[in-house]
Amino acid sequence: MPANSLSITEALDTAIKQLHSSDTAKLDSEILLLQVLNKTVHPPLTKTWLLTWPEKTLTAKQIQQYNHDLNLRESGMPIAYITGTKDFWTFSLKVNSHTLIPRPETELLVESALEKISSTEETHILDLGTGSGAIALAIASERPLSQVLATDISHDALEIAEKNASNLKLKNINFLPSHWFDAIIKNSDIEKFDIIISNPPYIAEDDPLLEENVRIFEPTQALISNDKGLNDIKQIIKNSVDYLKPEGWLFFEHGHTQANEVQTLLKTYSFDKITTINDLNHHPRVTFAQFYY
Repeated sequence: MPANSLSITEALDTAIKQLHSSDTAKLDSEILLLQVLNKTVHPPLTKTWLLTWPEKTLTAKQIQQYNHDLNLRESGMPIAYITGTKDFWTFSLKVNSHTLIPRPETELLVESALEKISSTEETHILDLGTGSGAIALAIASERPLSQVLATDISHDALEIAEKNASNLKLKNINFLPSHWFDAIIKNSDIEKFDIIISNPPYIAEDDPLLEENVRIFEPTQALISNDKGLNDIKQIIKNSVDYLKPEGWLFFEHGHTQANEVQTLLKTYSFDKITTINDLNHHPRVTFAQFYY
């Protein structure tokens, strides 16, 4: 890409050619160009602006930054890590390499939980492995009377989640460094929960369907689990019975081949009303159940 003068049209045309191997080359090129242009303008420019002013030129500094970002994208780095943001639910979240990139399927997990969370009474909710805070923040924003505790083993991930909560001005959420229930076990002041929810690691190490760029760029500890991807799910189910209130609900996302094993595990630990929901691709993706003593 020339480094002296470049119009919007020329920049996009060149970028699309560079990213030709991607199915989303045009969209990626537009997103990255807007990211560069919006560093120096307010309010932020939109895709419509790019179409309206195709003859506008980039500065040498903007061209340099655009080249840098395009090279990252060409290497396979997810667009969300380059821009540092990802849309989820009704807001835009900060993300980085310490956090899993929120997926659309996880919104199904949020929707399922919201159906069981009162909008008129205080509900105590635990989000295990919160990452960027996507699930916890969505629930906290939709159910302002709820009290949400979000945990993660990664301090770096929690830092991002806390920034997202601050940006959204949510006051009904707290964060705790913890590997699943470890810190909760040590804290006798924490009461039991009405809802426990998680999008845990559930991918087997040798899963041939795991995309290479996901394996390379996203945090392994948020993706991979031992025991054919079920190790962390087993831990959560086993320990959740000690921290759920009577008739409390457990929700989690899982792999599309794991539904039967997950349902069997839940039955073993006295869960009832076990329900599995398919994602947009008609794959079993979310399972929830009610706990009875």
